Amino acid sequence: MPPESPALTGQQRKWLRGQAHALKPIVHIGEAGLSASVIEATRAALDRHELIKVRLQQPTDKRGTAQQISEQASATLCGLVGHTVILYRAHPENPKLVLPGE
Repeated sequence: MPPESPALTGQQRKWLRGQAHALKPIVHIGEAGLSASVIEATRAALDRHELIKVRLQQPTDKRGTAQQISEQASATLCGLVGHTVILYRAHPENPKLVLPGE
């Protein structure tokens, strides 16, 4: 399991939400909910992109589901807009994004 992302400041999370605005959701979670394959797909997407969107289809508890995804994928939850979760995890060797204040 990759190391957990460091805690971000409110300003950094806001900046990341702005960067994610133009992105399309990469991972979609359907009626079956969270599964091992969904978590693996989320981890792989984070390794490739660092900042991703995850789309939830009719969640019963979207905040709880967003928290579970971020914890199981070792990512930082940057925001929840509607049914779309924004996750960030810096690449351990070559980070692509330089956060403000670093």
